[in-house]
Amino acid sequence: MYWYKPIQKYTIYTSVLLLLCGSYACTKPEIKETGARLKYFDLKEYFKNEATRLNKQNPEVDKTVGHNGTAENKKVHIGNWEKELNLFTESDINKPAWKLSYNVQANNDSIVYKAKYPELETRQIIIRKKAGQITEIAIVNNTHNILYNTTEKLVYAPNAYYLIEKMQQVKIMGANNYRIKGDF
Repeated sequence: MYWYKPIQKYTIYTSVLLLLCGSYACTKPEIKETGARLKYFDLKEYFKNEATRLNKQNPEVDKTVGHNGTAENKKVHIGNWEKELNLFTESDINKPAWKLSYNVQANNDSIVYKAKYPELETRQIIIRKKAGQITEIAIVNNTHNILYNTTEKLVYAPNAYYLIEKMQQVKIMGANNYRIKGDF
């Protein structure tokens, strides 16, 4: 089996190369760690701070969860706000490759980020302010391919409510609509 050794050697080299590439991707520093200035509003930091604040306050939340028109409501204490607000955090647009990918429109009471390219998942972020304080963050995400289309509408108003609406259309399975609203 003279052909076995070259294939085995090729497999080992390929495995080592993939391992090195994967470890580089895992150790690549965040933009903030490099000292680079963020181009857009820092959603990750904002929601990290909100999660810490809410974990300390432990407010009772009037939470409604709905699926395809059926809803259930309970008063709850959220144990992990980072997990609860994860979709907001994941909408961060401060990736180095995206630094020129959003139009920015700012005035005294709001900042609007709009995606320039259709392949960007986060389509729009609106940050509303009053007297320099954030009063609301609204985000629209959209993911689409030949199998499905998903649109997320996220709204967060500090000390008032948060809302997550997800509309999903899967070719073979049909539509699903999810809605989560938490009132503080």
